[in-house]
Amino acid sequence: MDTLTPSNSVTDTQAVPGIEAAEQPVKKFENVAQIVSSISRPKVVTFSHLVRKLKEYLPPADIEKVLDAFRFADEMHLGQIRKSGEAYISHPLCVAEICSEWKLDAQSISAALLHDVVEDQHVSIKELVERFGPSVAQMVDGLSKLEKIQFQSWRDGQGENFRKLLIAMSKDIRVILVKLADRLHNMRTLSSMRDEKRHRISRETMEVYVPIAHRLGMNKLYRELQDLAFHHLYPFRYETLAKAVNAARKDRRPLLGQVHDAVSAALEKNGLHAELYGREKTLYSIFRKMRNKHLTFDEVLDIYGFRIVVDTIPQCYLALGVLHSIYKPMPGKFEDYIAIPKLNSYQSLHTTLIGPYGAPVEFQIRTHEMHHVAESGIAAHWLYKTGGEDLNEIQRHSLGWLQSLLDIQQQTGNATEFLEHVKVDLFPDSVYVFTPKSKIIALPRVATALDFAYSIHSEIGDHAVSAKINGMNVPLRTQLQNGDIVEIVTEPDARPHPRWLEFVRTGKARSRIRNYLRSVDTADAMQIGKRLFEQSCQKVQVNIADIPKDVLTKLLRETNAKSLEDLYSAIGTGKRIAMLIARRIAALISESGKKTTSDETQVDTQPQSNEPVVIYGSEGLSVTMAPCCKPIPGDSIIGELNETKGLVIHCEDCQTAKRLSSKEPEKWINVDWGSDLAGKRFDCQFNVQVVEEQGILARVTSEISNAEVNITAVQIEMQGPFTLFKFTIQVADRDHLASLIRRMRNVHGVKRVGRNQLTT
Repeated sequence: MDTLTPSNSVTDTQAVPGIEAAEQPVKKFENVAQIVSSISRPKVVTFSHLVRKLKEYLPPADIEKVLDAFRFADEMHLGQIRKSGEAYISHPLCVAEICSEWKLDAQSISAALLHDVVEDQHVSIKELVERFGPSVAQMVDGLSKLEKIQFQSWRDGQGENFRKLLIAMSKDIRVILVKLADRLHNMRTLSSMRDEKRHRISRETMEVYVPIAHRLGMNKLYRELQDLAFHHLYPFRYETLAKAVNAARKDRRPLLGQVHDAVSAALEKNGLHAELYGREKTLYSIFRKMRNKHLTFDEVLDIYGFRIVVDTIPQCYLALGVLHSIYKPMPGKFEDYIAIPKLNSYQSLHTTLIGPYGAPVEFQIRTHEMHHVAESGIAAHWLYKTGGEDLNEIQRHSLGWLQSLLDIQQQTGNATEFLEHVKVDLFPDSVYVFTPKSKIIALPRVATALDFAYSIHSEIGDHAVSAKINGMNVPLRTQLQNGDIVEIVTEPDARPHPRWLEFVRTGKARSRIRNYLRSVDTADAMQIGKRLFEQSCQKVQVNIADIPKDVLTKLLRETNAKSLEDLYSAIGTGKRIAMLIARRIAALISESGKKTTSDETQVDTQPQSNEPVVIYGSEGLSVTMAPCCKPIPGDSIIGELNETKGLVIHCEDCQTAKRLSSKEPEKWINVDWGSDLAGKRFDCQFNVQVVEEQGILARVTSEISNAEVNITAVQIEMQGPFTLFKFTIQVADRDHLASLIRRMRNVHGVKRVGRNQLTT
């Protein structure tokens, strides 16, 4: 939702009576047009324009420091041109201007002007320290990418750059504010980029920077970044929705005018001095709702809404009572974010009312201070302190979040894995639950009881065995709902299990579990990695025993491995790709001149067989069964070397595996089941369609139990006159599953039974 023109402004909707009052109850359409025009005609900012804005809140001495930074940046970027054809200095100027809108200090504005001089012009950090001081230099260093380091992939580079930014953020939160301003201007001027780069930057913005802005409470920035990324990723959908919204405004004008007048009169009658704002969903919010709920545009009824801004918290609740006295509230559509603020410190009352003609109308009620924090987030009244009483609530929340990211970073060796953990923790939607002592804990919407355990303390998570939700015993995989009271049951001898990775959602829980499992699965990973390495070397006709020592030393240095065993472990856990390593060895041998004759012992010219890697089901973290197809012994299987999950086993006919292997065939290897699998159990999806009658679930589960099959999860779906039970079960192999299917077909009331996709 976006904030629009207040009703006491020049375009005051109250100034025009009757239906005409709805001419401009929402003014978002002009904001949408500004986003589109800013892409085609970027705003030009001069230094004199920036100085005028800085004079509003900075003393002359600070403006002189900013002027010095501008002169240096202008000199360094002299002759440099952006893709759009503008002088490059226009970009730092625009970034600084955005920072000035947030009232950032002179050091932040200087860092904004200088943020590209290290990366683009190779200015040393030492030179910046001498000229502008350590604070500005540290911010610029944190904003500079790791350009000189060669990474295995673009994703590795992205992860390492984000990790570097995080460390700088933890020292000085202003770094991320300047980075967000930089990203905002880049998104506003992205049209000059080629399609591939524009899509990549927009996707990165949507996945990382949009959630960061939301997490820091900067909702105005969050909405604009979201809409800009949507515009570049789906331009046709964006334009189509913009036209539909403009057309719908005319149709809904009388309704909005009637609601506006009725609410204004009621608030005045009850002695409430309030500002009434018109609001409208952003285009991306509309698109997301249509996609997630499978709605047409005409079925999205809450495009428009209103915001009431009052002076005090008691007046918020009084305004709520006034609203409910003139329109009926929709059941289940009230949220009190004042009593229980969101994770990013957002506060408001949300209520949806049944307006004229049965149309739902959403209202948000907040104080002026809440409104300021909701729009600017951490940039609102930032004091640039390191801690203590001077920090306000949102700053304490933000610093706590940064500390949690640092904890994840310390437990995660792989940069790509770290970035994936962070993305999970940046989910904008949260669920709020309580400890038995009534402390509120905020977690991602899909979090489980085990995520809750790790959020309390890592040791509690490591030793968790079950949970109690609202007094009832439940498994650790149970998803949490708003208002749940959660208690964790622990045992001293309990330890993390590889299967936990299938259902935990928070980065802290996932990184802690993986870190523990790595410590106990190193030997298995090393064994798998060695086998993969040997096979890959055979394919490029390199004999491992005869690799020259100097070649091996250079290889270990390039891969940051301490020893050959360390390299095997990295391959076994998917951090390194065996075939790429083998090709690099062949290239190094060739470069060193060792491969001179066909009969030299360094290279084995005899083709070797490509034997599959054998899977025994006891490899722990090193091997993961793919959740999309859940292979079991007896299935034809294939393996994927995944950077974050190790060796992932898919069924050979799995559609996901076919799609992924066509994109990156070098990451796929032949695998086979081992002969000694006695006593092992493997998860698989087992579906049963039944008629709706009393006792049917009991009969089905009883038969599953009689077949010596364990049930780990069940979902129930209604399908017209039938009910579908989706069981996750544990079986020994395909024969064990086939036996269960035969048993199930004889159960009274069962219509169809099968594995994964239901078949007869």
